[in-house]
Amino acid sequence: MFNKIFHSIFSPIMFLVILISSIYAANHELYSPDHLIKVGFRLKHGVPYYFVEKSGREIVRSSRLGFRFKEKINLCSGFKVEKVEYDSIREIWYTVWGEESRIKNYCNIMRIYLEGGKKKGGKLVVEFRAFNDGIGFRYFIPEQRGLEKVNIMDELTEFNFAGNWDCWWIPAYRPQRYEYLYKKTKISEIDTIHTPATIETDIGLYLSIHEAALEKYSSMTLARKGETGFEVDLVPWSDGVKVKGKLPIKTPWRTIQIADTPGGLITSHLILNLNEPCKIKDVSWIKTGKYVGIWWEMHIGKSTWELGPKHGATTENTIKYIDFASRYGFKGVLVEGWNVGWEKEWAGAYPSPMNFLKPYPDFDIRKLSEYAKSKGVFLIGHHETGADILNYERQMEDAFKFYEELGIPVVKTGYVGWGRDLPRLNEKGEVVKEWHHSQYMVEHFRKVIEVAAKYHIMIVAHEPIKDTGERRTWPNMMSREGARGQEYNAWSPDGGNPPEHTTVLPFTRLLAGPMDFTPGIFDLTFDEYRPKNRVNTTLAKQLALYVVIYSPFQMAADLPENCEKRLDAFKFIIDVPTDWDETRVLNAKIGDYVTIVRKKKNSDEWYLGSITDEEERSFDLDLKFLKPGIKYVAEIYRDGENADWKTNPYDIIIEKRKVDWNTNLKLYLAPGGGAAIRFKPVDEGE
Repeated sequence: MFNKIFHSIFSPIMFLVILISSIYAANHELYSPDHLIKVGFRLKHGVPYYFVEKSGREIVRSSRLGFRFKEKINLCSGFKVEKVEYDSIREIWYTVWGEESRIKNYCNIMRIYLEGGKKKGGKLVVEFRAFNDGIGFRYFIPEQRGLEKVNIMDELTEFNFAGNWDCWWIPAYRPQRYEYLYKKTKISEIDTIHTPATIETDIGLYLSIHEAALEKYSSMTLARKGETGFEVDLVPWSDGVKVKGKLPIKTPWRTIQIADTPGGLITSHLILNLNEPCKIKDVSWIKTGKYVGIWWEMHIGKSTWELGPKHGATTENTIKYIDFASRYGFKGVLVEGWNVGWEKEWAGAYPSPMNFLKPYPDFDIRKLSEYAKSKGVFLIGHHETGADILNYERQMEDAFKFYEELGIPVVKTGYVGWGRDLPRLNEKGEVVKEWHHSQYMVEHFRKVIEVAAKYHIMIVAHEPIKDTGERRTWPNMMSREGARGQEYNAWSPDGGNPPEHTTVLPFTRLLAGPMDFTPGIFDLTFDEYRPKNRVNTTLAKQLALYVVIYSPFQMAADLPENCEKRLDAFKFIIDVPTDWDETRVLNAKIGDYVTIVRKKKNSDEWYLGSITDEEERSFDLDLKFLKPGIKYVAEIYRDGENADWKTNPYDIIIEKRKVDWNTNLKLYLAPGGGAAIRFKPVDEGE
């Protein structure tokens, strides 16, 4: 029933006709369904280019397309247009889980068939899709005469923007992968960056550059070209080749989300719509939820991953967490450091000492699995590969099978390494080291998802490849890290994530997909273990993050005893769902503040999260998202008048008031603060 199409692909005869007369025109143009976005294609002296406009405003100026190959084939120039096809899609599909339960996929399509010259010229197809919220395009490299395997040395795609606009970005080719604080600069000040990259124009538009459906290809970074442009810089193999494959090849989509407001980027579904429908026939085992775990105590230094006097993953300690989870209705208990291998140097080590089938002697995994089941809870498995892919792939299938036998339905994976240290055996049987985001790793991460699905395992990935919408096709790919998360507050020498970090993430990293940020810290200053670190938020903001930062598996990250000391505030985490019918953004300014409301799936309940950076804010919120004619109880968790993330982070006010869709709600956010609200329909007699 999932991904059911309400309206089948609609292809009017007039769109299917090959417009012979247009082949010789200067431009071939495609419009979005609302006719506001235009993408154009043309050849200049045999070289392909495209451009993008919205409402007559230039967004992407003439930008090059094409490839360079190691083989003697020319797919960068000398082209002529063989034919042009127009098509469209009109469908509505249902998600297995997500920020929305029902997604509209309306777009218009233009396919350009290019034919090269007789001398080394090849065939190339460029497909454009125009949505009301942006555009996507990809290449199809068909079979070429006398050529089977190819080596792509460069993808020539450009994004030449019409202005030197502000951009939020993180650097590429760095040791910590995606885990850097976002910078805001002009395009002209950027070197090479990861996607999503978010741009605020001076023409009233907001843009996000990313890719969709990344598979059997290298991940895309962006290298600045000229003052206001980027060119695609594919992460290479160790031998310098960017992509290796057999023809035909279908590339990932290059995407530009376009919105009139920052919130419009958050509610865009362009990335998901460019992925294929669900490939898992029975999705009944795929469920969202919340979890606790033996994790934060290692990060703050209370316990250790490795075996020893402070070992965290003991049978006794795990029972304590299982009881805590059962007591407050959490589904899962994550345990890190349970398996043999942590006692040796493991991060980026080759060969890795990790054994994913052998627990430490003080961790009775079978007893604990049964005990968890008796309490209505399940263990969440953990596979820290240490970036040794060879070691992991040798054990992976047996490890997933082992977990399935134990009734463990979720696995958190990890790939702690230092950028370019992932081992691979080359054709000579020699060990070479590959980049973390190369084609080698793209293919590995997809293999993990598919093998996990075979054993009914859901994946939460840390140190992952970036999200490009795979969750539509493989909804067991639940969540991932891929940015600086909560743990940086525990130990980072720079003092952790500044208050503005979480006001940037919704408009950058989270545009790619859900993030396992791990909110829910109640002891914000842990002087006993790490006196130089702290969580740089108020307590109310920790609650608000459960709405603002979406994940289908949300962690209540703090120690059980810290949560129970503040049960009045902890109640919001107990109540907040992880699966939604609808999402709206009430206000937003990138890097300053954002207020998001989400409607609980199959319910009239709504939840609100509002956060700010280091500045205090006051908002008057319109509650028109509530259902007319219904009274609601607003359970409000907000910063107190004296709250401040530095000096008084625990000042929180918890109150109730009756509201309806006509109510104007005044909300105060302290410096580094936030607010979380549950809107619950009033029961009769309440």
